[in-house]
Amino acid sequence: MKLALASDHAGFALKDYLAQYLQTRGHEVVDLGVESDQVRADYPDAAASVAQAVLAGEAERGLLVCGSGVGACIAANKFHGIYASIAHDTYSAAQGVEHDRMNVLCLGGRIIGPLVAEQLVEAFVRAQPNPDERYERRFEKVKKIEGGQA
Repeated sequence: MKLALASDHAGFALKDYLAQYLQTRGHEVVDLGVESDQVRADYPDAAASVAQAVLAGEAERGLLVCGSGVGACIAANKFHGIYASIAHDTYSAAQGVEHDRMNVLCLGGRIIGPLVAEQLVEAFVRAQPNPDERYERRFEKVKKIEGGQA
């Protein structure tokens, strides 16, 4: 899978680790920065980079890492067509894709370590949207809300 990754300074170490990990697993990684944790960087910039890459079709899905995962998640969800969520357990990482069409996974670099992150990312990339009518119906309702029709 082609994945866009970005982080702020607080998420740099985990983002860098995951970029290398994903490449060893055969995924194509578009690393959108940051390049260091030595210079403060803002999570909205990371979220914008990943959202734009996913929306432009430059990546199938995205990964964002900030200190908690919260700020990046909030910022990413401001982009029409981005369905981002924090997941710090494998069930949510997979179910978010399967039931809710999550296309950006947000992680807290100060919350989880690399081994947990590996498991979460594996669950996220392996998951596929479930075509069951109930999930399609619910997602259509989300898109109506997003379009201001709710």
